[in-house]
Amino acid sequence: MVSWLDRTVSACCQPLGRYVGLSSGVLGGEDYPLLWYRDLEKHSCGEFSFAVVQANQVCEDYGHVEPGREGTFVGVYDGHGGLDASRFACDNLSRHLITLAREKGTIDEEVLNNAFAATEDGFLSIVEREFHVDPAIASTGCCCLVGVIWKRTLYVANLGDCRAVLGHTGRFNRIFAEQLTNDHNARIKEVRDELRALHPDDPSIVSRVRRTWRVKSIIQVTRAIGDASLKKPEFALGAIPIRRPVLRADPSVCSRNLQPCDRFVIFASDGLWDLLSNEEAVQIVHTYPRQGIARRLVLSALNVAARARKLKYDDLMNYDKGVRRALHDDITVVVILIDHNMLNDELSVPEMSVRGFVNTHRPSDFNIEQEVATESEPTETEPTETEPTETELTESEPTETEPTETELTETV
Repeated sequence: MVSWLDRTVSACCQPLGRYVGLSSGVLGGEDYPLLWYRDLEKHSCGEFSFAVVQANQVCEDYGHVEPGREGTFVGVYDGHGGLDASRFACDNLSRHLITLAREKGTIDEEVLNNAFAATEDGFLSIVEREFHVDPAIASTGCCCLVGVIWKRTLYVANLGDCRAVLGHTGRFNRIFAEQLTNDHNARIKEVRDELRALHPDDPSIVSRVRRTWRVKSIIQVTRAIGDASLKKPEFALGAIPIRRPVLRADPSVCSRNLQPCDRFVIFASDGLWDLLSNEEAVQIVHTYPRQGIARRLVLSALNVAARARKLKYDDLMNYDKGVRRALHDDITVVVILIDHNMLNDELSVPEMSVRGFVNTHRPSDFNIEQEVATESEPTETEPTETEPTETELTESEPTETEPTETELTETV
């Protein structure tokens, strides 16, 4: 007779069998050209793992981790209709946040909201300038997910359906998944009801198109950077006239004092969450070694995508970019692993900014209080500091290739 303990262990481990390479501990993907990863790097209060896999002909996902001695910034930008908006947001949102935080001397929810607003305004100004040359730029946009760890507080802000999920432990070291973000997606009844309440005179504000709920029969997400054609009448494209904005760019923002039970946060584009549940992803991170954990999540998702089409995982690897989009989306994953022994320390971490599909690093700009202190010190001569200009779009493209109660506040 199988013992109670044997049955329990079997029940806990069985779901993980559907993921690639987990039983043997072998990750794989080293020679896969559409997969980019950084298996384990340091940040201000622990380590992080980062991975991206491309499905579109040109990858529309951008990811960015900015580790500094004072804190850590994470950005995941999931483009749609092209890569212009996601590339712009990746280049500029963190810069706006750091500038605003230096002016205020701290990071808080207001700073996050204002950084999103500045990014939106900057991109819409480019749309206005370029629209007469390239009208398609008005239909490009991106979902944005930002996380900041600052003075033992985690701040999270999002537009769209990228998602941040916290893994925290309870009794007997059992792991729990807690979603920190709201999905702004028309598939959710509450989101559709909100849209209808905001647009009572527009019966077509949301409709079902090929078994999928969409805004104005076009788009699933209800908040994004860009998508000017659904925000300003002068950029409306052809048959979809609008009288007022139907998409929003104000993020949902929450803050949480980090607790000893908080172990890690998974930041990922919807390409991951289309294939793995919150609980499945958190269980994988909790169960397996830190080294390469973001890559493990991506490869696990690809294995699910292959099985859904009755393919072997190795067969999926034979599908090239572009064709792959019929099987799965671009996927970006950043796992922030939290070491509470390091939260109060002055750490010596490599202050290097890391971006997905970019193998070169640049110095991190994440220093808020140090910069404020430096600016406040008297000097014999104070040179004029030129405000950095908005990073503009360029012709270059990326490589194609029981839970403890915690303090949580949210504004929508």
